[in-house]
Amino acid sequence: MEQEKTRKIIHIDMDAFYASVEQRDNPKLRGLPVIVGGRPNGRGVVAACSYEARAFGVHSAMPSSEAGRRCPHATFVKSRFDVYKSVSQQIQAVFREFSKLVEPLSLDEAYLDVTSSEVFDGSAIRIAEEIRSIIKQRTNLTASAGVSYNKFLAKIASDMNKPNGLFTILPIDGEAFVASLEIGKFYGVGKATESRMHELGIRTGADLRAWTLPELSAEFGKSAQYYYNVARGIDHRPVRSSRTRKSIGSETTFGENLNKYEDMLEVLERLAERVTSELNGKDLQATTLTIKVRFANFDTFTRSHTHKVGFNTPEIPKRIMPFLLRRALEKRHQASVRLLGVSLSGLSSDADPGFEQLDLPGI
Repeated sequence: MEQEKTRKIIHIDMDAFYASVEQRDNPKLRGLPVIVGGRPNGRGVVAACSYEARAFGVHSAMPSSEAGRRCPHATFVKSRFDVYKSVSQQIQAVFREFSKLVEPLSLDEAYLDVTSSEVFDGSAIRIAEEIRSIIKQRTNLTASAGVSYNKFLAKIASDMNKPNGLFTILPIDGEAFVASLEIGKFYGVGKATESRMHELGIRTGADLRAWTLPELSAEFGKSAQYYYNVARGIDHRPVRSSRTRKSIGSETTFGENLNKYEDMLEVLERLAERVTSELNGKDLQATTLTIKVRFANFDTFTRSHTHKVGFNTPEIPKRIMPFLLRRALEKRHQASVRLLGVSLSGLSSDADPGFEQLDLPGI
């Protein structure tokens, strides 16, 4: 525990990143509900949405048609991933001005270990404030930050004062903070797990702490050790500055080209089931889904979506793939497809609590 108390971890999370970029670049959208992703009259999904849209219950991975019903006056805009990636590179560059130990989780968030930093006399709080200030100056976007002595608490802290806020959990306060925390706010506890815990009478961190490790193992298997530790404010995971980039994929070439959208989608769904099954076999979860479409003339297109929360089941890919397939097929009214593929990347251990199990997120 002593080692944990000496660490200084910052978690930076951009506020409604994709939607905020759209509002920044189009002043007419500022202050309005903005939904990035598929059109409300199509089969696409929400890639991201502004806080104004979230107030109506809209969230990422929701079908765009449902988002349109919940917020009929929202402005729908197409994703511009090249722009988001470019802005992300600016943000990541800021992180590396303050620490060599930076672990990106996605385009818009990262952990920083500033334990050894001498900037601002080693004050992690002042460093986090300066990072937020520089990001605002360089990108005209806001970020929220969490500061604590481990990754679990820093991640939770960054959500406490969103948007455009900072929250600190000191070592002396960690265990008490966790004890009062609602179980659904635990990073790594998805909606399915939350529901099961409620059935077991576990509603707060204090309730979770009352369970022994054998009892948790009987209910939650390999995730038990993680739940046991974080209920006590313990998380030994290091900030990894280099994460091995891996992917799992599957593709198929057809004897006769496919011409119907429904047939293509059915094949993609089968491939998604295959690759997520392999994912589970390797005890991994993914954050990025990519589909590959090769046409009869051998033109090949890939379309990707990075999900804010990891997954290891086919449900999320199946909801996102219609959107990606339509993007790949746009402007091709008589598409003839000879190959389809699905790959998953942004992989990490199934036991890493940076990922929720089985749940569609309400981000």
